[in-house]
Amino acid sequence: MDLSIVPGALVRHPMEPDWGLGVVQSVIGHRATVNFEHRGKVLIDLRHVTLKLARQDPPHR
Repeated sequence: MDLSIVPGALVRHPMEPDWGLGVVQSVIGHRATVNFEHRGKVLIDLRHVTLKLARQDPPHR
C-alpha cells in the first residue's frame, strides 16, 4: 500500500480521469474515502486501485 495516500493528499484515479482531482478524506486499513471534483465522494479499495498523487502547481502570475 502507498504510504503517501494520507488525508489531505491530492490524487487522481488512474482509470477514471473524468473524475478530476480528488482530495483524500480518510484512510482506514485498505480503504480510502476520496472526494473527487466531478464525481463526489467515493470509497476506494487500495488493494485494487493505485491512486496517483497529483502535483499541485503554483498559481500563474
